[in-house]
Order: sequence, then C-alpha cells, then structure tokens
Amino acid sequence: MIGRNDPCPCGSGKKYKKCCQSKQAVSVEAVQMEELEGLLQTFYDVYPERKDIPDYLELANEWKRSLNTYLPEEEMIEAIVLDEFFFHHRPDIWTGYLDKQKKKLLRPSVLRVIDTWRRPQAIIGEVIDVEDGYITVKSIFNGEVIRLRRESEKPVPVGVHLFCFMLPDGTGEESQYLAVSSLIFFPTDHGEVIKEFANQFTSGEEQDISAFLKENAMNFWMLLGQNGYQGGEFTEFEATVLLDVMAFLEQHDRTATKLLEIVEDFLVEQQPNARKETAIAAGAIRFGQEHSFFEPLSMTLKEIAEWFDVSPSSMNKYYKELDAYCLSKASE
Repeated sequence: MIGRNDPCPCGSGKKYKKCCQSKQAVSVEAVQMEELEGLLQTFYDVYPERKDIPDYLELANEWKRSLNTYLPEEEMIEAIVLDEFFFHHRPDIWTGYLDKQKKKLLRPSVLRVIDTWRRPQAIIGEVIDVEDGYITVKSIFNGEVIRLRRESEKPVPVGVHLFCFMLPDGTGEESQYLAVSSLIFFPTDHGEVIKEFANQFTSGEEQDISAFLKENAMNFWMLLGQNGYQGGEFTEFEATVLLDVMAFLEQHDRTATKLLEIVEDFLVEQQPNARKETAIAAGAIRFGQEHSFFEPLSMTLKEIAEWFDVSPSSMNKYYKELDAYCLSKASE
C-alpha cells in the first residue's frame, strides 16, 4: 500500500498525496464541485446582459470618478464594481440566473446547494489560520470565524486581511464558504486603516453588516487608497525587495522568472524582518546564482554585496534563509 508521504509511483518526484492520490477515484463531491464551479463561471460569462449594461456602467463610472486617483488600473475598479452591482445593487440578476439553472439541473445535491446560494455575503476579515484547502478568517466587524476555500497554493500569511463575496461551499459543513469571484488580499501595511473602517460599524438592531457594507463599500476602498493602496498584493517593503532584484537582473541582462516567484512566496510566507530591503535582494541574487536560476555572473560574492551596498554577512544571512525556505517547501 502506498503511503500519503511516499514518492508517487508515477515518477513525478512529488509525494503521493501531492500527485496521483487525488486522481485514483472521482468522488461524488468532486463532480458536484466541478458543476458548482461551472455555474459560477457561466454566470460571469453571460452577465450582465445588454439591457443591464447601462445601469452597471453608471455605477462603474461613479466609482471611477472617486477611485481613479488611488487605483490606477481601471480593470480592477470595474471588477470590484461588477460584484457590487450583482450582489448589492441588482441581486435580482443573480437570483434570476439561479432560477434558470435549477430548471436545467438534475443532480439533487447540486440543487440543494443552489438553494443556499441566493444571498452572497461580503466579508472583510483577518486571516488567522491557513491549511492545505482552507483559510480561517475572522470578521473585522463581529469576530465571526469562517473557513474559506483556498483558490490556489500560493502562500497566504496569517495576519493579512481579505475581501470577497462568498457562498456556502457545498460541503454542508457549517461556516465553510467559497469566494464567488475575486478573493482580494491586502498587504499588512493597510491593517490599521482596515481596523479604522471596522470601528465605523456599530452593531445593533438598527444596523446589520450586509447593509453597512452596501452603504459604505466605496468608502472602504477610498480609505485604502488614501492609505497608499494601489491594488498591489505586496507591502511597500516587499515591493522594494522585488524591484531591487529586478533592477539588478535587468542591469546585468539576466532573466529569472522562477527566482522572482520564489522570492515573492518567501516574502509573503516568511515575512522577513530585515533592516534594509537590499540585504534580502542581495541574498536572493546569490541564491539565484548558486542554484542556476540565471546565466552565471562574472562577479564575486563580495561584488554582488557591494552592488546592493550591504555587507557580505547580511547578504549571506538571507541567502541561507531562502535556501532553508526552499528545502522546507520541497519536503512538504
């Protein structure tokens, strides 16, 4: 019998649990999830219909006038507004779509899930735990704890905040959800302004969270923008490290996409606390050189450290941390 942590017999080099174990049988749950994912994708492929586009554009242009100063990418504003339009302003479009789909579906388990999908909920919360398949999130408004299905294997650090509209994930487990569309993470340097927004909410019979978020949605994004948020997933510190690495590679006519991906994950997951961003960048370049992520440089380690204006010992510290990080990921 093959153990979950044994090498996969297919020869991929991965552990069995990370490779073919999930392919051995297609469960009823997997088929159901595939149908549910298809329902969500089809909705965004078809809607809004032509008759609803003027209303959507009116809302989108209102948001753009207020947020263009802060969010330079119009596509991001349009994506945020689309969910606001569907789930806060015109929920009849979403429920009408579900009613049409119910007439086409035969699988009872899928029909039961759709009956729980009529009112997507918006959540702003803090990540308090991360597992293989789910993120545990604590609402900033009332402290409610939910589990949100992970959309990818990209690292998610504890302590960051996120925003999305969510639906029950179809497992039947209480307080277990999936994101309807975009799951947006906010870098940790916006934590205080998110708490400031939470303080504007007063719980009580006269106000509920859904109504508050509908009324104050644009204000939330304006507060983030005023705090320097521009739609990026990295803190200013993390972005500076990555820009320093890219600047070095560009000046030395090298490309190293895989190295940049590793550094991104390292920064997000490990949250290194360096006095100078350039020390991590220098360590990343040494790591890339040692592991052949780019064509070798005719530079000594001392010269690489001098290019970044850091000491060789500082550079070596983060080279070792990156090396240990990659070894730990490989052993998972």
